[in-house]
Amino acid sequence: MDFELKSLSPSLAASLVVDALIVLVPDSAAQVKGDDALTALVRDASRRGDLEAGTGKTLFIYRASGVKAARTVLVRAGDGSQAAVRKAVTAAVSAAKAPGVRKLGVLLSLLDDDVSAVRAAVAAVSECTYAYVTTKPSAKAREIKQVVVGVREAAAARESMKMGRAVSAGVELAREWANRPANHATPSHLADAARKLGRLPRIKTEVLGPKEVAALGMGAFMAVAQGSSQPLRFIVMKYQGAAKDSAPAVLVGKGITFDTGGISIKPAAEMDEMKFDMGGAASVLGTFAALAELQPAVNVVGLIPACENMPDGSAIKPGDVVTSMSGQTIEILNTDAEGRLILSDALTYAARFKPRSVIDIATLTGACVIALGAVRSGLFANRSDLAESLQMAGERALDPCWRLPLDDEYAEGLKSNFADMGNVAGRAAGAVTAAKFLQKFVGDLPWAHLDIAGTAWKSGAAKGSTGRPVPLLVQYLADLADAPAPKAKSAARRRA
Repeated sequence: MDFELKSLSPSLAASLVVDALIVLVPDSAAQVKGDDALTALVRDASRRGDLEAGTGKTLFIYRASGVKAARTVLVRAGDGSQAAVRKAVTAAVSAAKAPGVRKLGVLLSLLDDDVSAVRAAVAAVSECTYAYVTTKPSAKAREIKQVVVGVREAAAARESMKMGRAVSAGVELAREWANRPANHATPSHLADAARKLGRLPRIKTEVLGPKEVAALGMGAFMAVAQGSSQPLRFIVMKYQGAAKDSAPAVLVGKGITFDTGGISIKPAAEMDEMKFDMGGAASVLGTFAALAELQPAVNVVGLIPACENMPDGSAIKPGDVVTSMSGQTIEILNTDAEGRLILSDALTYAARFKPRSVIDIATLTGACVIALGAVRSGLFANRSDLAESLQMAGERALDPCWRLPLDDEYAEGLKSNFADMGNVAGRAAGAVTAAKFLQKFVGDLPWAHLDIAGTAWKSGAAKGSTGRPVPLLVQYLADLADAPAPKAKSAARRRA
């Protein structure tokens, strides 16, 4: 998608050469002053009630007098907040879509805060026009190719546009990989996608295979992968935007490219949606794509343990005990609780980077879907400052999360008679006990866990990946770039 930012007053927007022009109209539109054709149209439509009150209400006008675009869509933008702008643009793009509409204009100049509106508008246009075609050749590719975003002063909105474009690119990459069927998104395919990102500025990618993973002692990760004919891949990505001695943020994305449940096999209904079980991995790929475009002054490491969870003759069985990279043993009570197993070894590996923070992202539990639905991702953290930073980033990015508890009492159900811990603790508070399991592998590192089981994809007629939580993660990392970075501990200090 080609986004262009321009300084446009309503009179200039009326002369814009586009196939459709979307005009965001604030609640105060009836008092808008100006004698040009477009301002008069907005004012009259508001006063007469042709443009109904209510954020997202639209009025479609064909060949409006004095407007060069063949199609004009006026849309209510409420109070002009980012959430209202996103809702308004989503509704307007749906109204403006038609064969032959390839170039779109979006006028934000009537809003009080048109600068922050840019990011929300870009995200909404990108989301509405995304089209999955990789394995569906009969589908129509994205028809809208160019978007001109008009504000009062383009110079003031450049950073907002930059963030909007970067986040949208990252979200689209995450959606694309999560939407692909499992035979087109194997661990090896994900590794290839990471290698491609490794050719971008400041990004380096390393891919470890079964031999290297075995040498590291990642027994929990290998146990999940052993039931599949697809070889596992452990992907390590590094973005260096700050000094080498600046401690990085580490993102760990769950990469189960298909989850049958293993021997504890899932019901057949909707099992196809388990291709989305690598949504955490997809979000890490998308975040790195955004980093390459934004180039923030921060160091970031991305870790993706990628494998399938399959039930063949060599698959792990309920009751098996495996030894994790940390040396802790785990009794496999349910093979469908596999995501936490691969994450446990990746979290142990993350410690070698002496990070300023570690955030794992995983479609981990159905219990989180029951708790929070599809609105907010579940957030767990062992530091309040980290939790607050992620919550604030989510609110700013319109990608919200909600903090859930980590009381020690929740870990009681993980006790095992035959290992250091079991991998499940019963149905009660399942999202919390899963987080408590992961916490056993982070030590005293500043750590957060995002359970995106309810937010990573949609079911039903709108089935498909959402690309979340890429916006949250990119905003969090951009905020880190504006804060003083701690130095990574030296080898000498670590030995002391």
